[in-house]
Amino acid sequence: MTRLITALLCVFLASAYTFRSAAQLLSVRGQEEFVDSLKHELDFGPYFGLYKDNYFTVGTALGKRPTRTNSDVKFQISLAIRITNEILPWHSYLFLMYTQKTFWNVFENSMPMRDLNFNPGIGWTKPFFSKDRYVGKMTVLLEHESNGRDSIQSRSWNRIALCGSTIVNDWLMVHSKFWIPIVDGENNRDILNYTGLWQAGAVFNTRDHEFSWGITLMKRKGWNLNFNTVLEFTWRVHDKSNLNLFFQYYNGYGENLLDYNQYHSRLRAGLVFKPKFFSEF
Repeated sequence: MTRLITALLCVFLASAYTFRSAAQLLSVRGQEEFVDSLKHELDFGPYFGLYKDNYFTVGTALGKRPTRTNSDVKFQISLAIRITNEILPWHSYLFLMYTQKTFWNVFENSMPMRDLNFNPGIGWTKPFFSKDRYVGKMTVLLEHESNGRDSIQSRSWNRIALCGSTIVNDWLMVHSKFWIPIVDGENNRDILNYTGLWQAGAVFNTRDHEFSWGITLMKRKGWNLNFNTVLEFTWRVHDKSNLNLFFQYYNGYGENLLDYNQYHSRLRAGLVFKPKFFSEF
């Protein structure tokens, strides 16, 4: 684990998650086709599309007997809208993003939505190409996150983030994200102790890209090796489908805003739908 963490710390200039349609074209034979498709999508593609992974999962706490209170449904909806139909200087693009993450206690009476996290933002993205090869991309992002509640359950904060990703080879992609926080929530002044100031990760694919594994580490505040860890596994069930079986394990703090200072260790399974080219973190 120490070696893995050390390796991830060396890739601070990145943040995004690629999915199988992009990965399929990253072989030497498909590189030119991939670059042409990506450039065409950025310049002339639809203004409205997916942003982060969109998934629906159900799961429970590990190491404990499943109960109504420690088992739930977690789902995420994430969209992006390109603001202008003009290509900006340096062949860059401006987007509006919106992500909503929901924790739904379906096993309790009346099935309450325990916490809804709203995450709108605006971002400037610059992709990088070298000798007709896609290298990666960088995004400067201004985003807000809150749970829309009042009184003592209210949580909110803002951040200016630098995100990016780079493709190392046909089977490996690394990503990272750094942010300058602006904490405005009266009831979550210590949120950086649990979410920290940066995250980094990697995605590993099999040669045929039928399976992929992802790891994301979010460094909590302090100089010790205290990380929130997200492990993900995706199985593409069919070459011509965007239907993926999905497993996610979360260990640490800050999984949702309401309980940001409470430790969670939960395994969930479900379905995930991914953007055409890249999924952000």
